Amino acid sequence: MRKILILGGTRFFGKRLVERLLEDSKNEVTILTRGETSDPFGDLVHRIQVDRSQPEAFAQALGDTSWDVVYDNICFSPDEADQARRIFDGKTTRYILTSSLSVYDFSEQALTEEIFDPKTYPIRYGGRKDFTYQEGKRLAEAVLIQQATFPVAAVRFPIVLGTDDYTRRLHFHIEHVRNELPIGIPNPDANICFIRSDEAADFLYWLGNSTVTGPLNACSDGKVSIKDLISLIEKETGKQAVIQSETADAHNSPFGITQSWFMDTAKAQSEGYKFLTLSDWLPELVSTLNQTYED
Repeated sequence: MRKILILGGTRFFGKRLVERLLEDSKNEVTILTRGETSDPFGDLVHRIQVDRSQPEAFAQALGDTSWDVVYDNICFSPDEADQARRIFDGKTTRYILTSSLSVYDFSEQALTEEIFDPKTYPIRYGGRKDFTYQEGKRLAEAVLIQQATFPVAAVRFPIVLGTDDYTRRLHFHIEHVRNELPIGIPNPDANICFIRSDEAADFLYWLGNSTVTGPLNACSDGKVSIKDLISLIEKETGKQAVIQSETADAHNSPFGITQSWFMDTAKAQSEGYKFLTLSDWLPELVSTLNQTYED
């Protein structure tokens, strides 16, 4: 029996990861949760209810249990990473950190893992409020990869899309086009990459069964310009988008990047993972979401 712990497994791709893991009866799955979000898994999983922002309670709740794999979907600062590397010292054989495309700056070239190297990045400590999202993720990677005594992989996901996206980022664009509201997009020609929520879960599952360590880019094959994404929505809704370079904050696009921002996944592919093709699933997702607004 493989003992799996998931920090952040009650919604979105974390929830889908639990579903994927439960397909294999050899996995014993435990979710660490604050208890604020319900889950549908009943007695199929174990639960540890604790807030990781309280280090002493966090350590006490985990006790002396050892894990084959720990998935950490909710680490956003070097302090949280440092607590984790201390708490799980000698208690896990593999640690998988969900990191982000955000560790990279914008670029017109496909971003490779070497562009940001957590092995050499200077470590500073602090909590979530002390750093930007980008810097918090960079430092979390650096702390774990430089200082953990157990093997660590850091998965760099782009924006994750799906019908279950509680942040409703793609929904935002569909709603704005349907309602003929302005959308603030500073650079419609910028290219971006995505991954679907079930694909993100499948990648995490695959990684947990591998021995790959270090940073790893993970996104669907291909990229799309913001302009072409809006065109997909226009075609599906039958309405023309109102695009503005500047608008009120409430109408700024969640995809409103000033330059291109997409990743190279050659490393993961060389290890044997095959990604979905973005152009195969993005139009279908736009159509599915748009249909939810139809009478």
